[in-house]
Amino acid sequence: MSGDLDLSPPEVPEPTFFESVLRYGLFLGAIFQLICILAIIIPTSKSHEQEETAEPVNTKASEQSKKPKAPIQQIRQKPKKESKKKR
Repeated sequence: MSGDLDLSPPEVPEPTFFESVLRYGLFLGAIFQLICILAIIIPTSKSHEQEETAEPVNTKASEQSKKPKAPIQQIRQKPKKESKKKR
C-alpha cells in the first residue's frame, strides 16, 4: 500500500507574463484603494483650514458687488393658469 502513494510535489506551471502583470496590478490597485480610504478617514491638515477661513472674506466682497437677482427670477416665472372645472 505504501508503494501506491505518490508523495512528490505536484507539477505547477510557471506563471506567464500576463499572470504576473495581473497579480502585481491587483496589488497596486489594492494599495491605491487603501490610500484613498485613508485620505478620507484622516482629517485634513491645518493649512487647508486656513484656506477655508480666507474664502468667506472673498465671498462677502463678491456678494456686495453682485446685483440682487430676485426681480429677474420673478419675471421668468409664468403666471399659473386657473382651470375651470365643468360638471
